[in-house]
Amino acid sequence: MPSRLLPLFPLQVVVFPRTLLPLHIFEERYKLMVGEAIRDECEFGIVLAGDQGIADAGCSVAVEKVIERYPDGRMDILTRGRKRFEILSLDEELDYLRAEVHYFDDEDQAEPEHEIRKQALLHFHSLQKLGSARHHGEPDLADPQLSFQLAQVLPDLDFLSELLRQRSEASRLKQLNQYLADYIPRQRAIERVQGVAPTNGFGGKRREL
Repeated sequence: MPSRLLPLFPLQVVVFPRTLLPLHIFEERYKLMVGEAIRDECEFGIVLAGDQGIADAGCSVAVEKVIERYPDGRMDILTRGRKRFEILSLDEELDYLRAEVHYFDDEDQAEPEHEIRKQALLHFHSLQKLGSARHHGEPDLADPQLSFQLAQVLPDLDFLSELLRQRSEASRLKQLNQYLADYIPRQRAIERVQGVAPTNGFGGKRREL
């Protein structure tokens, strides 16, 4: 069933259930929105913003902690993802967007094969060594939706948005393994070249000719 109108915060980020997201709130409309969420102890939705508008699916978050409040009303907060949702309709009556949404969760409750999960963890540890990996701390290995914990370090927002919509943990882990099997060696090669480029290849600076 549709829920009440959910306030939306469009950002260049994808958040998953139970993962942490720190935010710096500085726009007046979002100071208001977040202030109301803190006061009423309610959630707001994070949706991926792009050139063509906002994504049609996102994840609600709750404010876990107000890290700092500034005299001008800005604030640093720590949020945690709660529930995934699809947008049914948008409401632009207020200064910030709201939406009628439908919350969803996995439909396939089958537990992923041990080997698929193990491979995903091996890929994750390799990914952590790359400079392009986002720093989110250690994953919660007890999370039944481990794929969300592992994927949050990736910078590819389109891929993350695709995972968010997927309603099977086994399918998400398979997608993640396929993606990382290609991404990790390619990114490792890119970072190796970037590390050598400013030098002559032997650790010294390249001479200008």
